[in-house]
Amino acid sequence: MQTRSKSPLRLVAANPAPSPSRATEQSLLDYACGALATRHASYAPIAHKALDGLGADCAHSVKSRGAHPKKVPPNKNEAGMAGETAVISEDLRSRLLSEPDLILEDPDLMQALVAANEKVMGNNIVDLRGIAMERLESRLERLEETHRHVIAAAYENLAGTNIVHRAVLKMLDPVGFEDFLGNLRGEIAEILRLDALRLVLESPVSDSDPAVHKLGEILLVAEPGFVDQYLTGGRNVPIRTVTLRQVQPTNDLVYRDRADWIRSEACLKLDLGPGRLPGMLVFGAEDPHQFKPTQGTDLLTFFAGVFERAMRRWLA
Repeated sequence: MQTRSKSPLRLVAANPAPSPSRATEQSLLDYACGALATRHASYAPIAHKALDGLGADCAHSVKSRGAHPKKVPPNKNEAGMAGETAVISEDLRSRLLSEPDLILEDPDLMQALVAANEKVMGNNIVDLRGIAMERLESRLERLEETHRHVIAAAYENLAGTNIVHRAVLKMLDPVGFEDFLGNLRGEIAEILRLDALRLVLESPVSDSDPAVHKLGEILLVAEPGFVDQYLTGGRNVPIRTVTLRQVQPTNDLVYRDRADWIRSEACLKLDLGPGRLPGMLVFGAEDPHQFKPTQGTDLLTFFAGVFERAMRRWLA
């Protein structure tokens, strides 16, 4: 049995010939329509659509030969997409085409476009590009958050440096010891934004000595060993030059009438030179987060060093 190969239909330009009669033209159209419709059932819809432009006579010929076109149901996805297609105004379309960065720089809009693309592809297809984009977005958000924290910490350190420098310059202004201590309680405490400031000196001299009372409320004279005891709280821990901590004083020995308000403090241990007992400078704040163990102590260490040298000059 020989099989006839299906060759595609071709439109071949022929040499011009005399115009056929009306009957001959009708016969040729009938033959072409019938052959196209009976060759394969799936061609019938195409033939029927094409012949609508040639005339009602050819369409009638197709129907008379029993070749009824099969109705192909419309694609639901295509119909839904056609119905849901949004009409974009010409001005908006022109602007997006001229400035595509408006879309690329908007994370929410880009995420919506990726989600819409995944929805069109269906549930059986996994777009690895979308997953990679989500991971990159997560990493970018973490990097931006770290960047913001670093910038904030840099500005905070710069502001702290300026404050300490101002306090040091103000501390060097007085020419007398009483003015020096009064300056601590006044302008220096305001510059450092402190709610309480006390200078503790260890001495065998009693706190009730008239000379001590003359120095005002800024000075506290304590018995030897008080500084180490206050810094460690009676525990066997190393003693550091600067100690930052959150506290709630149990007595008013250091802060006196302000003890109930203090919630954080910075303790600066002072080395007043060989042959002298140590001292301590205590900064108190109502804000429990103003002094915390996690903060750096470089600036306060610098301030303590300057204060030690100034005190050695007065004690000499």
